[in-house]
Amino acid sequence: MKKKKVVSIEERIPKLKQHRKKKANRRLILLLSFFIVLILSVVYFQSPLSHVQNIDVEGNELLSEKRVIKQSDISKDMNIWSVSKDQTVDKLEKLPEVKSAKVAISFPNSINIQIEEFQKEAYLVKKNKFFVILSNGKVLGQGTDSIPVDAPLLVGFKENDVLANMMEELTALPKEVQHLISEIQLVPKKTDPLHISLYMNDGFEVSATIRTFSEKMVHYPSIASQLDPSKKGIIDLEVGSYFRAYETEGEQENETVEGEE
Repeated sequence: MKKKKVVSIEERIPKLKQHRKKKANRRLILLLSFFIVLILSVVYFQSPLSHVQNIDVEGNELLSEKRVIKQSDISKDMNIWSVSKDQTVDKLEKLPEVKSAKVAISFPNSINIQIEEFQKEAYLVKKNKFFVILSNGKVLGQGTDSIPVDAPLLVGFKENDVLANMMEELTALPKEVQHLISEIQLVPKKTDPLHISLYMNDGFEVSATIRTFSEKMVHYPSIASQLDPSKKGIIDLEVGSYFRAYETEGEQENETVEGEE
């Protein structure tokens, strides 16, 4: 049988002391690190370093950066960690232009606000001013005096269910068709209180009804492509699809066009 090696207590004591010393050193380092972090944290929270220094706003087009920051209630004298992201988002989403918002805090003292706005779909014309209408149907309060050219003008409408129906139909159209429309006028008839007349950017006029507007107007490019561009007139989409040239010297010409599937 092999003899077991016997280690005396005297031989083990130095190793035990070394192990205990290393363990004590690790504890001391951890304790010192904790106190250093604690002291730095206290200094940071009590110093201007913890105050908001930068507020970045992204995604805003209709809203100015100044208005977004004002609505957020965040100012540069606030402690950055007192900013509630959820409460700030709630405040921002109360703006009629804002579809959604996100707020992020970046160490040490920056706030990032990301805005997603409702799209601008048209302009409501009233009292010689032009008011933006959003894709959610809301009309913005501040109008402009200059005639806009980036969206259709709505004339003769009031802020009621008729306008809401009109916007629902308009936003259902593909963008490429929307961009062909210059102006939409509400021209009620005894037989159709929702009758509208459209003035297109290519010079044609369209007679339609809000009830079937998106269903009929989606075929406009196909219909217009069949017509002589030098002969302007009215494309009637109320019942079926036919073209009526503007009268020349007392004459009137009707032409049936194919456009609906």
